[in-house]
Amino acid sequence: MENTVTSATRVPSDAQGARPQHLSHVVFIAAAAAMGGFLFGYDSSVINGAVVAVQDRYAVGAEVLAQVIAAALIGCAVGAATAGRLADRVGRIRVMQIAAVLFTVSAVGSALPFALWDLALWRVLGGVAIGMASVVAPAYIAEVAPPAYRGRLASFQQAAIVIGIAVSQLVNFGILNLADGDQRGVLAGLEAWQWMLGVMVLPAVLYGLLTFGIPESPRYLIAAGRSAEARGVLARVEGADVDLDARVAQIQESMRSEHKPTLRDLFGGRFGLLPIVWIGIGLSVFQQLVGINVIFYYSASLWQSVGIDPAGSFFYSFTTSIINIVGTVIAVLLVDRVGRKPLALVGSVGMAVSLGLAAWAFSYKSGGGEDITLPDLQGAVALVAAHSFVLFFALSWGVVVWVLLGEMFPSRIRAAALGVAASAQWVANWLITVSFPSLSDWNLSGAYVLYTVFAVLSVPFLLKWVPETKGKALEEMG
Repeated sequence: MENTVTSATRVPSDAQGARPQHLSHVVFIAAAAAMGGFLFGYDSSVINGAVVAVQDRYAVGAEVLAQVIAAALIGCAVGAATAGRLADRVGRIRVMQIAAVLFTVSAVGSALPFALWDLALWRVLGGVAIGMASVVAPAYIAEVAPPAYRGRLASFQQAAIVIGIAVSQLVNFGILNLADGDQRGVLAGLEAWQWMLGVMVLPAVLYGLLTFGIPESPRYLIAAGRSAEARGVLARVEGADVDLDARVAQIQESMRSEHKPTLRDLFGGRFGLLPIVWIGIGLSVFQQLVGINVIFYYSASLWQSVGIDPAGSFFYSFTTSIINIVGTVIAVLLVDRVGRKPLALVGSVGMAVSLGLAAWAFSYKSGGGEDITLPDLQGAVALVAAHSFVLFFALSWGVVVWVLLGEMFPSRIRAAALGVAASAQWVANWLITVSFPSLSDWNLSGAYVLYTVFAVLSVPFLLKWVPETKGKALEEMG
């Protein structure tokens, strides 16, 4: 599983694309696998609608609340760390099914918690499912997709994530309206926030059902000695006129010659790790330290903290999710045309300006308790800045970082280096998530100044250290 990208790129010239009649089947397979990405986005963001209600119901401070919100990230790290080896043992489809079960159980448990501690526990369980989905879906798509369509099909995962974020905000907004704008309003015996967390059962069950309609990865089938089944899958996704024996032999040879990377392979530079590994860690950390997950975890409570009513705050959370989708589509269309670094640089500058404007606007916050306001001008600037920040992030770092991490490492260390970079990203994500409530209570404007600084620092980091991978074969990354 670890080196799926490298092995999948070495295909014979007669297999450089699926015939049109096979494409619809391949698209369905990729979309079904990417349903894990949808749940990734949905579960990560749905808590946004419950933050204020959870804090009120359990009468906890900002620090404890932050730990509950960030609890899922602990599970994410566990799920991501175990998914690869588990998929090599039991198969990609089986791991997707395990993730679907975990998503379902987490949704039910989160909707019906006995106390704050078990809500955190169900969040951790959902995080394990997120971590599994974040690893197995891209790998599966890379192994099943014909080479000519791999890039576009791989983008399904990121598109599904941002759609999941948007749908969770739309569901939250709809439930809040049914509860007359009260997050703790009772609907059919449960409070509104409980319904918000529980609705995820529906896409989780759908994800599980879809996995029964897609084939196992040819790479896994060959590794398991099931070559005849692998030939059938390859015929369906690449065309029956492809030399199936040659393709199976090619995958077998690739798997025999692969080096299984370990953490030991990443060491050797002046500062311990190889320079390219530090660059990957830097990309992952900067992606999170600009504060993007503050928008997706806390935006409803953020807008309420500056005087916007709950219904309005949920509406603005939804509109930022739509902007996120628009930006992601732009990135998918441009990343192979203009290159990775130019797109990331545009995003860094745009994010820095947007965050700076938000920091300026929030510095005019006045009042206290439930009587907090922003002047009209600053309120408008804050809304525009938040939306433009999400747009610039989505059209650049949201997509580019994952593209670069999949391309920039040499083949011999790619899987291990990706694992380290992904772990760094989860740690940075946790740090931002757990620190924001305290930072907001201390000085909301100051928090955004901090995020602005990281956006500014990302520019020289990109210019000096990040390589451009556009148009290069994976084998060229030496």
